[in-house]
Formats: sequence, structure tokens, C-alpha cells
Amino acid sequence: MPQTKKETPDLKFADDQGASRSTWIAAALLVLVVVWMGSGFIFPGTKADAVVKREDPKPVAVAVKSSVAETVAQFYQAEGQALPDRDTMLRAEVSGDVAEVLVSKGQNVSAGDVIARLDATTNEADVRRATEELARAQREFDNAEALLERGVATADRVAQARATLATAQAQVTSARETSENLVITAPFDGRIETLDLDAGEFVSAGSEVGRIVDNTPLTVTIQVPQQSLTRIKNGQTATVNFITGEERAGTVSFVGTSASSETRTFLAEIDVPNKDGAIPAGISAEISIPTGEVTAHFLSPSIVSLNENGELGVKTVTADKTVEFHAIQVARAQIDGIWVTGLPERADVITVGQGFVSAGEVVNPSPEEPS
Repeated sequence: MPQTKKETPDLKFADDQGASRSTWIAAALLVLVVVWMGSGFIFPGTKADAVVKREDPKPVAVAVKSSVAETVAQFYQAEGQALPDRDTMLRAEVSGDVAEVLVSKGQNVSAGDVIARLDATTNEADVRRATEELARAQREFDNAEALLERGVATADRVAQARATLATAQAQVTSARETSENLVITAPFDGRIETLDLDAGEFVSAGSEVGRIVDNTPLTVTIQVPQQSLTRIKNGQTATVNFITGEERAGTVSFVGTSASSETRTFLAEIDVPNKDGAIPAGISAEISIPTGEVTAHFLSPSIVSLNENGELGVKTVTADKTVEFHAIQVARAQIDGIWVTGLPERADVITVGQGFVSAGEVVNPSPEEPS
């Protein structure tokens, strides 16, 4: 007989006592959470949560040095070149053979000293010929005048004789001048720097045969920029240090009034005595010209800084420990420091830490420790 499948009854959790218990536990927990969350609105806390406060930053520590302004001399300093007082080339005035040379290169000469003579043989013949021609022309002129007085000659003949006489006189003058120019002399006191002459050689009229230089005194030239022109005047004293180590006092003798189109600077000249001729021309020199006095502070260049506007200045500390920035101008520079203007007569200058503070900031200053 076929067996029939026995039907299994469906299971329901509602009939399970454990399932009912879990439902009540979850409901109770939900109620507790809602009550806890709402308690903050119903019963607000009377004590505020603790807030952590950050302490104010301490002022930056800086080192300061008290500075008092002093009166110092101002100088205009420049580099220049020493030039001779006079420098010229010696030239042969006429053509001819060199008969003798009386000086040598490097020799000191006085104005009018004979340097060389040219052969005068040809010139002497020219002088004799011109003299004889002058005598003949004079006779013809005298005869023409005598005949004119007697009514034999005409006025035209006299005029022609007069013209011939004038020409002969000019030839004599020219021949004598040539005779004088056969002698080459020194135009002024100086030193023969170059001499290109040898006995027996031929020189042409106008050719350069040597060079004479007078470096007593020397003339030191400098270029003055536009902004410093009003500080330099004729008659000012100057200290000139030559590259050879010599130091001499000089006087400003010339200040230009027309600027160079290329450099926009003005030429100035300083006369420097050099009677012994010990200082040669052409060497370099450093010039220092006193231009007045100014009240300034002496500082180290390391403490100078720039503000946000690009101005050069120094930071100081006021009595209430506040930083101040003072724009400065360099009045004088030395190897060990600079003199500056723009600060109060007395100032506490920040020497250490100036790069970490700004104007208006309160700092903790302390005196600079002596080095």
C-alpha cells in the first residue's frame, strides 16, 4: 500500500518564550538611550566643559647697544689718474739732416735748451742768395724812384720795383726763420720721455722727433657724479694717495660745468706738488676731499636691514620695548664700520635678533655682551 507523507507543522517564534524576552530587552534599551539623549536638554549641565587656553607667546629676546651721535667729517672719495702738468711732442719745423743731438732720453731740460741741430749748409746758401737778391731789388727800386723824379721813368715801373723789393725781403725773412728752426729747443722745463733722433738721419718738416713731459706739478683727474657735484668746489684741499704708496696734499683747481654725454659725470682736477718729480705721471690714485661735517652714529654694517619698502635702515628699541625702524643714509664708510644719519641723537640699536622682529613688535631687550 502506498504510504502517505506526514505533514510537518510550521514553527512560529511567537510561541517561543525566549523570543518574547529578547523583544522586551531591545525595547527597554531603546527607551534608555532616548531618555539619556534627552536628559541634556531637560537637565542642562551647570558646569561648563573645561577649555584648554594657550598662553600668549613671550617677547623675542634681542641684544641692544646704546649709541650716541657724534660730529664727524664728511669726505668725497674717488679714484683718479695722475697726469703731467704739460705733455707735448717735439717736432722738426723744417726738413734737413740731423747735424748733432745734444740731449738723451730721460734727461731733464730747461725751457730753451737745445735738443738737436739740423745741418745748416743748404740754409746758409739760401740766406746768402736771398740777401743778394734783396740788395739787387733795393738798387732797382732806388733807381726807379730816381728816374721817376727826373721824369724819365713811370710810376708803374716804380710800383713793380717796389713789389720785387717786398718779395726779396720776404725771402730773406723766410731764410732766416728757417735758420732759426734748424735748432730744436725745449718749449718748457721738463723731462725728455722719448727722442727719435740720430746724427746724420734726415727728418721732414712737421715730423715728431720726441716727447717732453712736465710733471711738476701733477694734475690728478677724477670724474664726479651729478649728485655729488655741489660738494666739490675750486680751492678745496684734497688728500691724494698714489698707488706707489706716496701720499700728497693737493688743491682742487678745476670743476667742470658740462657733463660727459656717456657717463653723465663731471671732470674735476686736483693739482699736486711734485717738485722732486718722484711721482710719475699716469699712475692711479685715490682722492679724498673733505666736504663738511655731519652728526652721525657709528655702526656695524651687519645690523643694517631693509624694510618692506626696500629702504635701508636700522631697528631700535624704544623705552616701552617697542621696535622702531629708522631709514638711514651712509655719511661715511670705513674699514671697521659706517657712519649713518637718520637716527635720534641717542638710540638703543638692535645688534642681535633684528632679523626676527618687525617694527611695532614688543621685544625683550638686553644689553649686548662685549666682544
